[in-house]
Amino acid sequence: MDETQRAGPLAGLKVIELAHIMSGPVCGMMLADMGAEVIKVEKMPGGDDCRRFAPILASGESASFMMVNRGKRGIALDLKTEGGRAVLRRLLASADVVTENYRRGTMEKLGMGYERLKAENPGLIYCAISGYGRSGPYADKGGFDLIAQGMSGLMSMTGEPGQAPIKAGAPVTDINAGILAALGICAAYAGRQRTGLGQMVDTSLFEAGLQQMYWAFANYFADGTVLEKAGSANPTSAPYQAFETRDGWINVGAANQSNYERLVAVLAIPGLADDVRFATNAGRLSHRAALVEILAARLRERTTAEWLAIFDEIGLPCGPVLSVPEAASHEQAIARGMIVQTEHPVSGRVKGIGLPVHFSDGAATDARPAPLYGEHTVEVLREYGYDEQQIRALETEGAVGVALAGAG
Repeated sequence: MDETQRAGPLAGLKVIELAHIMSGPVCGMMLADMGAEVIKVEKMPGGDDCRRFAPILASGESASFMMVNRGKRGIALDLKTEGGRAVLRRLLASADVVTENYRRGTMEKLGMGYERLKAENPGLIYCAISGYGRSGPYADKGGFDLIAQGMSGLMSMTGEPGQAPIKAGAPVTDINAGILAALGICAAYAGRQRTGLGQMVDTSLFEAGLQQMYWAFANYFADGTVLEKAGSANPTSAPYQAFETRDGWINVGAANQSNYERLVAVLAIPGLADDVRFATNAGRLSHRAALVEILAARLRERTTAEWLAIFDEIGLPCGPVLSVPEAASHEQAIARGMIVQTEHPVSGRVKGIGLPVHFSDGAATDARPAPLYGEHTVEVLREYGYDEQQIRALETEGAVGVALAGAG
């Protein structure tokens, strides 16, 4: 591919993605959005398990798969065959990066563990994403977002007081592990510019969950305080939470003294400004239930839009609690390019979430949709030196999967 079509700060970086489901594909999509050439290798038969995740569109394609695989070319290999393994070895011989989220030992069984690949390609950056990391007593266990949220402490402090443990609505450890993997790859790539050598990048869903717990661990490490569930409230300041309005919900961020005083002045609740219980942040935290009750009664008197206008006028941090449709159509999301569209060969126009990092010189300009299963197998094999007879032989062996869209 012409690198000028890709642009972006990672233009020219060749990535082989062996990862599946979410964490690894999120990493690969971010790298592709930043200009990297990402080739997604899917298993045979069936491909990435995410292809069967709901919702399945009328075209037969999974909306979930298309969401996290934008920008990649896709090939299908059966790594149980010698031909499939040979193709992968050829791809990895000149790759800059390989990503995988198999259980520990899987790549070694294929004869392509990190040590062997490093010997064959010293500049290779090998990124492993797993449930718990490549070391420690849990290194051989599989991992899932729900399990990682529970083990990291996230579920212990999510939800309303007295409720059963609740996971975050989004798969935050899966997504964050993908982001951490992309960060680690970029750091290793920067290091390779100095040394010429690649290295292993190792992260996990468990660690991605622990990283979300900065404030909780700050309290615990400071004096043993264990933060409990507080709904949308903040453990370090008050009032800083969601409040019901006449027609919806609004988040109010009166986290410091000046913002609290702005809030009190504009609400004009008799006696609130002089109430000694709420004079300091420490007092407001100690008496949060009483303060919230007072504020909630006042905030229910007007609509969300009315309060937003009032609070914006005085510079008080605030924002509506939006539904998914409302967030997708919000003017700020649109202005920041966070809602993107691609033209999929069978599903037509597909919307996705854009790259949340912006560059003055721009990101990749090639808006390639998520690949069909085996869509680019023939194209990639030709690029890597396979002639038509060899490709037909691989097909006959069952080593590669070829979609009609990729056969031309």
